[in-house]
Amino acid sequence: MALFTLLGFSAGLPFYLFSTVLFLRLTRNGVDLMTISFFAWVALLPTFKFLWAPLLDRYTVPGFGRFWGKRPGWILLSQLGIASSMVALAFADPDRNLALTALWAVALAFWTTTLEVAADAWRIELAPEKSQQAPLVAATLWGYRSAMVAAGSITLIIADGAGWTTAYLVIALGAFLAFPILIATSADLSLPSSNRWSALGAGLLTSAGVLTAMAAIFAGVGSVLLMAAARAGLTSETNITPIVLALSMLPFIVMALAIPRIRRAPRTSRLRSSPAFGPYVDFFWRYGFASLGILAFVSLYRMGDVLALTLSKPLVNSVGYSLTQIGVADGAVALASSIVGVGLGSWAAARWSRGWALAVGAVLAAIGNLSFVWLANQPPAPFVLYAATAADQFGNGFAGAVFVVYLSLLVNPQHPGSQFAFLSAFAFMLPRLLAGASGSIERVIGYDGFFLLTAVLSLAAIALLPLVARPRLLEEGESTSNSPDISDRCVTNS
Repeated sequence: MALFTLLGFSAGLPFYLFSTVLFLRLTRNGVDLMTISFFAWVALLPTFKFLWAPLLDRYTVPGFGRFWGKRPGWILLSQLGIASSMVALAFADPDRNLALTALWAVALAFWTTTLEVAADAWRIELAPEKSQQAPLVAATLWGYRSAMVAAGSITLIIADGAGWTTAYLVIALGAFLAFPILIATSADLSLPSSNRWSALGAGLLTSAGVLTAMAAIFAGVGSVLLMAAARAGLTSETNITPIVLALSMLPFIVMALAIPRIRRAPRTSRLRSSPAFGPYVDFFWRYGFASLGILAFVSLYRMGDVLALTLSKPLVNSVGYSLTQIGVADGAVALASSIVGVGLGSWAAARWSRGWALAVGAVLAAIGNLSFVWLANQPPAPFVLYAATAADQFGNGFAGAVFVVYLSLLVNPQHPGSQFAFLSAFAFMLPRLLAGASGSIERVIGYDGFFLLTAVLSLAAIALLPLVARPRLLEEGESTSNSPDISDRCVTNS
């Protein structure tokens, strides 16, 4: 549990730096709200982690993997990527080059996500049962949220006095300091220690090459996308909401067309045995058409929170709060309420039925989103900011804990990294895609209407619970319309 608290801390440290803190930084630099909402698509990158998650299941990092093992090796590489991206983002000036700021934000999101993939796979391998998962999920989320809110708070307080560059460098120093701690705590003690230093050197050389190559790839892809957007006539004034809603339907259409073929595929088919696609095909093969309901639910469950996260800081800034006041709210207040929410959510996930735990989480998340409507209609006062922050972080922590346990129990332990990456990525793909249109939505319905909408979306997920709380597993040769009930044990033992 101590190790996974540390891993959660390492993954949570950079999160606000490429999301809400970055949004506030752009707001203070005079970037318009529509462009800021486009930056929400930086957080869309983690939703595609299933594209590279199979690499983490199949390969080890040279040097690091030899001594520390497969999962810790990828974690160490990712930690170096996180720290170096933070330094680069510290010196990126949005006033001079907004595209360069976006580049390093994307790099930071990529390495944060890679660390999460490796840590999630390791967690599921070590604890496949519900009674084992809940404590490790609590430890991970305690570390994650502690780092997330602490980093956000410290960054804003330092930025208020010493500027954004200094603030980002201080958090980057924390990421660099986490590297030797991870080296000391995640070593595979069953392996000999005689080659420790040579393994470390080989890992560092490999990391330098990989980090340079990935930065070049991000720069190339980003340039192509910017040119394509310019040619298509997309600007900060374009109403992209209809386009986003249409794109959101495409994954469900493609999956619905593919499921009949997947169910007909024998166990020996290349479709099911492929190292690249087999883990994802296995999910749809095991659940059949019920998988569409599961994916619809997981997409909707956290949608309200994701949308609220995009505009919460611009809203608070517009009301008139200072960076220091926001930083204090994001510090002790957010940390305490988040820890309590995660703890109670993990306890509920272990003791209650899945349906009840998920339903309570959805209600608490909706209450947290509604607190921003109340904040927007009150004069600036520390109590108002602290109360709204506490309600939001408590509901977010509770819902997040029960949701992670739910996703973990859907996973086939034979493909833990790939399948959890797919489920957790899909859970945030549509919300983050829509978050990029949040500026367009706010322009039409205002801040009050926007946060009311986020609360309604959180509650809407409850309607799907009777269908997805206890999904059905299909057997070999069985039709999708005649499948047995499953238990918590069966979910985790294919």
